[in-house]
Amino acid sequence: MTDQHERPAPNGWIILDKPRGLGSTQAVAAVKRNLREGGHAPSKKDMPKIGHGGTLDPLAEGVLPIALGEATKLAGRMLDASKTYEFTVQFGEETSTLDAEGAVTKTSARRPPMAAVAAILEHFTGAIEQVPPAYSALKVDGKRAYDLARAGEDVELKTRRVTVYSLTCGIGGDAGALYSTFATTATRPDPEIGYEPLELADAITLTAHVSKGTYIRSLARDIARALGTVGHVTFLRRIKAGPFTEKQAISLDKLNEIGKGAPLEKVILPLEAGLDGIPALTLSSDQAVAVRQGRLLTGQPQADGLYCGFHRDVPVALLELESGTARVVRGFNLSDVAE
Repeated sequence: MTDQHERPAPNGWIILDKPRGLGSTQAVAAVKRNLREGGHAPSKKDMPKIGHGGTLDPLAEGVLPIALGEATKLAGRMLDASKTYEFTVQFGEETSTLDAEGAVTKTSARRPPMAAVAAILEHFTGAIEQVPPAYSALKVDGKRAYDLARAGEDVELKTRRVTVYSLTCGIGGDAGALYSTFATTATRPDPEIGYEPLELADAITLTAHVSKGTYIRSLARDIARALGTVGHVTFLRRIKAGPFTEKQAISLDKLNEIGKGAPLEKVILPLEAGLDGIPALTLSSDQAVAVRQGRLLTGQPQADGLYCGFHRDVPVALLELESGTARVVRGFNLSDVAE
């Protein structure tokens, strides 16, 4: 039986389906605890670097990529990646935090017609300007905005430009029931969705594919206001982060099985899983050695762009290729026979 001290340090991704009530930092701590208890990091010095690829609020749930070892070198790319969310906007009340946790700050008796909801979405698709929530981790004069807000101070954050790549709407909590064009052009029930276009909505569920830096709570606030009412987020779930989807995510219970001796290989994805969409560049043994030494590769026939260099299926480095010359952008220290 292999001694646990001889186990190779884990490198790759654990995609956690983060439950509500758990912070992102707590999720990382849970991974560390399970690695330690499962014998994959028997001491502090054996613990690999671990980081997450994009914060999820404690009240939010869903896909949280957690990078281990050499995969942490890709965490920055994950932070910059687009993400997809499902969220429910409850009309009638706006809160201080723009979600169910805050105190009610504004109320409205108005409820928007379903057809108006469907029609307004195009105005929030594409490049838009938004003001982040006062309760956010952004810094104002060196202090976190949420700390200032909790202290009762007025927080003024600058407008930022973000991109909403797509925005679709369902009825109430049913994100799968999409509005059809028929609903915006007819006054009789749509046979596909089964509601009157002039029926008033108490709540809507949206699915949004957005760029980095987009605040879903702000998006919900602005949509409600554009509909002539107010609202706040009551449900928020991230269903995709970069290349990772909820189908790849494991529950907290599944993660805890690792601490009880379950094989880590069953839950960890390889480092290259975070490089979806980046073409592979096959390296010879000599080229792999050169790349590990930080040297340029010349005479490459591939088109310009970013590649992941592989030697015998092992990722060696991210390479930027320009005019036939490849330079190392980020190297990976993974075991390989070329070493």
